[in-house]
Amino acid sequence: MANYQDVYRNSIDNPEAFWAEQANLVDWHKPFDKVLDYSRPPFTKWFVGGLTNLCHNAVDRHLATRPEQKALVYISVETGAESSYTFRELHAEVNRFAAVLRDQGVGKGDRVIIYMPMIPEAAFAMLACARLGAVHSVVFGGFASASLATRIDDARPGLMVTAGAGMRGGKSIPYKHLVDEALRLSAHPPQKVVIVNRGLDKGMSLTAGRDLDYASLRDQHMDARVDPVWLESSEPSYILYTSGTTGKPKGVQRDTGGYAVALAASMRHIYAGRPGETMFTTSDIGWVVGHSYIVYGPLINGMTTIMYEGLPIRPDPAIWWKIVEEHKVNVMFSSPTAIRVLKKQPAEYLHKHDVSCLRNLYLAGEPLDEPTARWISDALKVSIIDNYWQTETGWPILSGMPGIEEQPRKFGSPGFPVYGFNLKLLHEGTGREVGVNEKGVLVVVPPLPPGCLSTVWGDDKRFVNTYFSNFETELVYSTFDWATRDEDGYYFILGRTDDVINVAGHRLGTREIEEAISAHPNIAEVAVVGVQDGLKGQAVMAFAVVKDASRIATPEAISRMEKEVMATVDKELGAIARPAKVHLVTMLPKTRSGKLLRRSLQALAEGRDPGDLTTLDDPASLDQIRAAIAQWQETK
Repeated sequence: MANYQDVYRNSIDNPEAFWAEQANLVDWHKPFDKVLDYSRPPFTKWFVGGLTNLCHNAVDRHLATRPEQKALVYISVETGAESSYTFRELHAEVNRFAAVLRDQGVGKGDRVIIYMPMIPEAAFAMLACARLGAVHSVVFGGFASASLATRIDDARPGLMVTAGAGMRGGKSIPYKHLVDEALRLSAHPPQKVVIVNRGLDKGMSLTAGRDLDYASLRDQHMDARVDPVWLESSEPSYILYTSGTTGKPKGVQRDTGGYAVALAASMRHIYAGRPGETMFTTSDIGWVVGHSYIVYGPLINGMTTIMYEGLPIRPDPAIWWKIVEEHKVNVMFSSPTAIRVLKKQPAEYLHKHDVSCLRNLYLAGEPLDEPTARWISDALKVSIIDNYWQTETGWPILSGMPGIEEQPRKFGSPGFPVYGFNLKLLHEGTGREVGVNEKGVLVVVPPLPPGCLSTVWGDDKRFVNTYFSNFETELVYSTFDWATRDEDGYYFILGRTDDVINVAGHRLGTREIEEAISAHPNIAEVAVVGVQDGLKGQAVMAFAVVKDASRIATPEAISRMEKEVMATVDKELGAIARPAKVHLVTMLPKTRSGKLLRRSLQALAEGRDPGDLTTLDDPASLDQIRAAIAQWQETK
């Protein structure tokens, strides 16, 4: 097996030779003329002149060697539906969807908004767009009409693909009225809307002249064959919107060839997946993890991918491990939030199924605290690999890389820099490189490796100003995350640079305090924010979910628990990091994708408007926070 250090150094010192070799992992209709064009920093073009197609690499090329292997397995615990598609069957469905889109005028470079729940047709639609050379923009199905309208107006699609309804927690969530309102709000609404009717919204009706029923259109194209449109490597494959500091979402623009190569390489080197094996990623296609590691990555690598609609605790908290056992899952990808949800459930559910087929469980999406990592590792007896990356990069920046070399792992650390990412930790003020165990801003020295964003959709200036203008000393891509690097070279992510709490001149990372509080044995989850304080500038406020609610059944018990938590912080970090208040609650406000709404928590604590709450999963969680803050303010 190769040596990590040698592979990494080669990727940094000889990037063109390194990536030319990785490019052999995908099919090229026409070979590229040049590996790298970095003539206009910070804009980067990879595999210049090469022609390829994401859909061909994910589907068509496997027809010769594995046509009857399962490509996509769909499991919905919401509806009880389960189906599977071989590569041959997937190829047929994608061709049908592509023919439907082509008949509606969709072609190369056109944008298509996909606003869908986790159903197979969502993956078919993405792959069909890629087949036609169209640019898809998947909008998470939980976004409200105004958010959808904003994304429509930025992408200006000619067509939208949606569904009649989604399902969550056993409840139907109609989409049609949300789409209708979004199109009413939009200045540039698409002319056509293709609707997959799941039969969940009995009252749904189509808008004449605009809405089209997918099932009837599909019936007209059962034997369709649509040739892949070959794209030059740097042409866009998709847009995916991510939050911006200005409030206007940024359209992360992804290329085609670089993304295909980056994913193919990551499946081998980072996720250690082999063709013919099975990968289960518990994300949603509305997020970057769903793009890279539900749809494109596993399929490009010739693996079976599992698409799951449901929660981790329905019908019981053993459902994921049941899927692992029944489908012989070898590689699994989830989030720390999901694991913390399972941490609050009875332990016996972790041992109901045989998960010996599972080699590695990858966790990403937010910092993974050491207690949670250690708990799930001990419970499942499975290797846990923390990995850190962003919507912008499309694949990991920091990770263990068992496909290259098995290395010792440190709980709480996502490991070492991934090949291709030339990382530095810079002092936020001076721009100098910081030393061992000294906190700095994590940056990437360009050129960015293949698969990263090529620009912000329609706004090159915003791309440069947002990501490459944060340090005067050198041109670097800022992740906007604090990190440290220990004496062994392991990185530790401390939280966003804009989530720093300044207490009496001491700068404290919310991530550090959260990890300290998590060390308390009866704390399942925690969110820390900084709130305005007239004396100290900011004060630390914590919202903590307890494992055993009986421990806080009386005011005396609550007071005792708060003191225990503060003592834990004193022990872990010192008194300077002690929270001014610990609110003990039974749930934290999260989006439907599992992201904690820390900004909203901070705003509520400071008596401000909590902002857009349209993606809030459970409104009761915010009511609980409001009540806790009100009670605290009365006693101040």
